[in-house]
Amino acid sequence: MKTPTDAVSSPPARTEHALPHDHTQAILETTKRVAALLKASGEPFALAGSVAAFAHGVPARFQHDTDFCVRREDAEAVTGALEDGGIAIRGAPEDWLIKGSLDGEEIDLIFELAGRPVGDALLSRAQVLPVDSVRMPVLAPTDLMDSRLAALTEHYCDFGDLLPMARTLRERMDWDALYAAHGHAPLPDAFFYLLERLGVIDPRERTP
Repeated sequence: MKTPTDAVSSPPARTEHALPHDHTQAILETTKRVAALLKASGEPFALAGSVAAFAHGVPARFQHDTDFCVRREDAEAVTGALEDGGIAIRGAPEDWLIKGSLDGEEIDLIFELAGRPVGDALLSRAQVLPVDSVRMPVLAPTDLMDSRLAALTEHYCDFGDLLPMARTLRERMDWDALYAAHGHAPLPDAFFYLLERLGVIDPRERTP
């Protein structure tokens, strides 16, 4: 009598797991796509926010979106160009920006930076830099810091993002201009004092 052959068990099928979402790279890809469409539109613009700081050499510490400065008078042309390129555009509760999205990443088109209208002077100071291989206008370091200092309030006073920017770009910022513009305000002045104590910038004489 034949002995039944034992069944050979097949190894369990390997479960395929998707790689974790690389949020940093996703924001960079969105930034490059938007910049390409804006360049093709011919309208002036400049990259802002944490991605702009990254373009200047600050370690990547991106927020939840990518920011672009555009003039309010160019809003219709800019949004039309982005929609034609596949960017979903929607309004925002604030009257100083328009929002967009691409592949789950958020885009802010900003008309006012810390309460001040985006204009030709600001955009003309932008520097053309590569952002993950795509060249685009990027807000100048002093303008980046200026906008962040102007945005400080008692309800939002986080120096965590400002300090790496100040350390990395200190030789490329006009600290005299920044101090003249913001030194009278308590929160920016506290940040200047912190930078002095850390040796990032030279100490200044203060009037009691």
